[in-house]
Amino acid sequence: MAAKHNFRKLNIWHEGMSLVKETYIITKSFPKSETYSLISQIQRLPVSVPSNIAEGTSKNTNKHFCVFLKPL
Repeated sequence: MAAKHNFRKLNIWHEGMSLVKETYIITKSFPKSETYSLISQIQRLPVSVPSNIAEGTSKNTNKHFCVFLKPL
C-alpha cells in the first residue's frame, strides 16, 4: 500500500526551513572572502534537512520515508 505524506504539513520541515533562513541571515554578515568556502558549507547543511524530508515524502512506503528522517 502506498503511503501518502505531505512534507509541508510536518513541523520538522517547517523548523528546517526556519533554520535555513536563519543560517542565510547569519552568514550574510561573514566576510566576502568566505563566500565559496566556509559560507557555502554552512549553508548546505541546513538546506539538506528539509530537502531530505521532502524527498522522503515521495517514497512509496512508510519504511522508505523513515530512512530519510533518520540521522546518519
